[in-house]
Amino acid sequence: MSYFAKVRVSLKYMMATIDTISNHPQLSEQTKSLISTALNSFEENFSKEPCAVALAPGRVNLIGEHIDYCDGFVLPMAIDRYIVFVTAPNDDNVIRCIDASLLGEPAVEIPIDCDLEISTPKWANYLRGVVDGYFKKGMVPKSGFDVFITSNVPKGGGLSSSAALEMAMAFALKVNGAEDSQSVSTEQRALISQHAEHTFAGVPCGIMDQFASAFGQKDQLTLIDCRSQDVELVPFTDESLSIVIANTNVSHELNDGEYASRRQQTEDGLRILAKPSWRDVSLDEVVASKEQMDELTYKRSVHVVGEISRTIQAAEALKANNSKKFGELMKSSHKSLRDDFEVSCPELDTMVDIALELADKYGVLGSRMTGGGFGGSTVSLVASQNVDSFIDELSSLYQQATGITPEIFASRPATGAQAIGM
Repeated sequence: MSYFAKVRVSLKYMMATIDTISNHPQLSEQTKSLISTALNSFEENFSKEPCAVALAPGRVNLIGEHIDYCDGFVLPMAIDRYIVFVTAPNDDNVIRCIDASLLGEPAVEIPIDCDLEISTPKWANYLRGVVDGYFKKGMVPKSGFDVFITSNVPKGGGLSSSAALEMAMAFALKVNGAEDSQSVSTEQRALISQHAEHTFAGVPCGIMDQFASAFGQKDQLTLIDCRSQDVELVPFTDESLSIVIANTNVSHELNDGEYASRRQQTEDGLRILAKPSWRDVSLDEVVASKEQMDELTYKRSVHVVGEISRTIQAAEALKANNSKKFGELMKSSHKSLRDDFEVSCPELDTMVDIALELADKYGVLGSRMTGGGFGGSTVSLVASQNVDSFIDELSSLYQQATGITPEIFASRPATGAQAIGM
């Protein structure tokens, strides 16, 4: 093919690609712009045309914290912040990844013809873990492939950028032929991603993060039963209410022992109660067993039982359009996470306190920390007409109180992980 013929094909391809993205009914203009930038960056970095896009959202949990590994219920939503993989096959036996935030550093190369191990850079272990999970199930891509990665999911903000990274890799493997030999469900991709976080990142997370990224739908919250792994979509269509996410910009590392210690304490509590599942435990039973527990185990147990109940009530409140009750449950959840589970921190408490102090002025119904804790983000339920003013004042007052500039934005429930073929 002549040079000019190749140019004509390339231009035709790019126009089709832009049309596919621009007409996608589930993606916001912000996400479409992110994808468009990534498509151009792929060509600049790999000197060839991309073949597909895989993307996965971060998530925010509205209520149900630290109970996904306790057979509880959680109520997250996928947020309109995505990790985007642009990909095309290569002639090598490696998955070659370039991250937009690390331009100038060597590409990460993951071989597809040998066993994988934990390695450096650390962030790439999330990718290695997913690839390894596919390999162990006999699913290998048709060839190596190149990936350009970009993201607008805040890192370290408790919004599950790691789960989004894992789910995007799962779909990148899918579009490069790894799933051609067998049918893989949304749940299976999420479970492979969860296992990757356990084995390659050393974080014993529950199923919430990956399930929220995988099952998210526009204008729907995702009620997840972490015992049965059933998913129920709960409509969030009230235009008068908005979800405001405030990243404290205090970073945290969940694999530094704090997350693991909380999980161990919940297991200790359940063992003392001699019950097969936290779903079989009442608050009265926890109180009756107080003398058999040390103080920390008792407090953790009180949180787990209370948070399971709060989450069920919250889902029912939304179904009944009782947003006031939902907001009160958010407040109670934060108090329990702060005092009983002890995973909050001064910056999170400050952000929540300021939000609630602005309740009458801006119609704030509830606010709480979200995510693993020890930093990260808060989530607030706010009257839509006041969102911009609320964000401005919350940001200003938080910065005055802490000296830290936060990242605050509103989001509607967004669509989950997917691939877009070209």
